[in-house]
Amino acid sequence: MTGIKQAGEKKLMLFSGRAHPDLAHEVARELGIEITPTELRDFANGEIYVRFDESVRGSDAFVLQCHTSPINTWIMEQLVMVDALKRASARRITVVAPFFGYARQDKKHRGREPISARLMADLFAAAGADRLMVVDLHTAQIQGFFDGPVDHLHALPLLAEHVTRHAGTRRLTVVAPDAGRVRVAERWTDRLGCPLAIIHKRRDTARPNEVSVHEVVGEVAGRTCVIIDDMIDTGGTIVRAAEALTSRGATEVIAAATHGVFSGDAIERLEKADLAQLVITNTLPLPEGFPSGKLVVLSIAPLLARAICEVFLEGSVTSLFEGES
Repeated sequence: MTGIKQAGEKKLMLFSGRAHPDLAHEVARELGIEITPTELRDFANGEIYVRFDESVRGSDAFVLQCHTSPINTWIMEQLVMVDALKRASARRITVVAPFFGYARQDKKHRGREPISARLMADLFAAAGADRLMVVDLHTAQIQGFFDGPVDHLHALPLLAEHVTRHAGTRRLTVVAPDAGRVRVAERWTDRLGCPLAIIHKRRDTARPNEVSVHEVVGEVAGRTCVIIDDMIDTGGTIVRAAEALTSRGATEVIAAATHGVFSGDAIERLEKADLAQLVITNTLPLPEGFPSGKLVVLSIAPLLARAICEVFLEGSVTSLFEGES
């Protein structure tokens, strides 16, 4: 992709927040460009200051920030960067958020609750964003919350390729850890040509993040089972699912997810879980000192770079939406 920095009168500029600079540098290398120098610092009271060291007038600006912990700080930093670009006359501003914060709060489960995913979309629009680029939203309908183009990319081809290299497809079963992941699991089975199993579970509403597994529906005995999800947060869902599959005769259990959030004691839980591999992408930085020898981290940078290139050159990103290779 080297040489795409300028096309005609357009100029591509990539900006990075401070949340996950390693990913931003990977994306820049894939594109064959440099990250635009930016002054980012905190005032004594915690407010964020932004200033770009180069002119951005007329540019096609891509602002990459991962919504990791402390999530509210990094979201605010990205909003301030977008506002600065708008006021500096950038031609088009694309927010690149590999992990989009608050995506799980996409509807009201009970009265007097917010729809925070919609609020996030409104905030970026108000700041001046023309376009959003995200990877594996918790629910696809969040795309409709933003009044502009949304490039919803999928890590499925990347994850599935690794799984097939490791385990093949002959004795493979894809497992949806709950009813909400069935549609995603079906895309995996279509791609790999293997059967589907579903874990029926219930959450205790009085105890958030507590999961109780009730039944496994599908062929798992004597097979390699791949539990798929969009994110791993506390690890409770994955751990309980692995226990259920092992107790029902699975020979090997692999967990594959796009986003490794790893909140609280997730790392300790996953270390003790009966998992052969835990496969994620680098949409979020790993906690310092992550000890797991079973962890496999795949780079999402080539996919992001390809999408940025297609948007800049007014090409097609449909295949990226659909998860095609």
